[in-house]
Amino acid sequence: MADEIAGIRHPYLSKSDIFDIKDLHSKNPFQQFNKWFEDASQSSNILEPNAMALATASNSGVPSVRMLLLKGFSEENGFVFYTNYESRKSKDLQANPQCSLMFYWEPLRRSVRIEGKAAKMSREASEKYFSSRPRDSQISAIVSKQGQVVNNREFLDKKHSSTVEQYGDKMPIEMPDYWGGFHIQPSVFEFWQGQSNRLHDRIMFRKLGSGEKKSGSAMVGENGWIIERLSP
Repeated sequence: MADEIAGIRHPYLSKSDIFDIKDLHSKNPFQQFNKWFEDASQSSNILEPNAMALATASNSGVPSVRMLLLKGFSEENGFVFYTNYESRKSKDLQANPQCSLMFYWEPLRRSVRIEGKAAKMSREASEKYFSSRPRDSQISAIVSKQGQVVNNREFLDKKHSSTVEQYGDKMPIEMPDYWGGFHIQPSVFEFWQGQSNRLHDRIMFRKLGSGEKKSGSAMVGENGWIIERLSP
């Protein structure tokens, strides 16, 4: 199988529409993301449109990436997810808040890559979300010491059973101190539309760095975003 990997190719059955700057739904990247997210949510072939990869790096630059679920987004708060604050991703983000997200909606031949800076959400906001979770998910947050080594599955099952017994059916479950949310405020969005001939369409929104000037071909979007087309 290893010798066959280089030859794996799956041409798209139908040609994607060309995606250019003039075809943007909005000159605001959050609104453009919302349009594509709605398209993905309405696709019967995409089970979890909010699934995303989160890439982090430790303070010494060691990278790590994992899949998780988006739990909200807005221009004010950025992109939101919740986790165990003692996990590797949380420790990475607290030491080095620069990170990247990737959404990939294969049936639509689209992806969105986001770069930004993460910060912890307020405890109040985290508690509000925690209280809305299904009860079994709340219990799992207490049971799981995310990323820590355990001897076997039986250990987790026993701990889960004892926690269920401890709280019963009605006892309120408080959010653990080691659990909560992060929000990522983007500085870069890249919208990718795949093409069968591999001349893929890539449109980038980015905030200009200090002292940086926009290129001659760049368009100025809303709220200071610069819009550029990238080579595949």
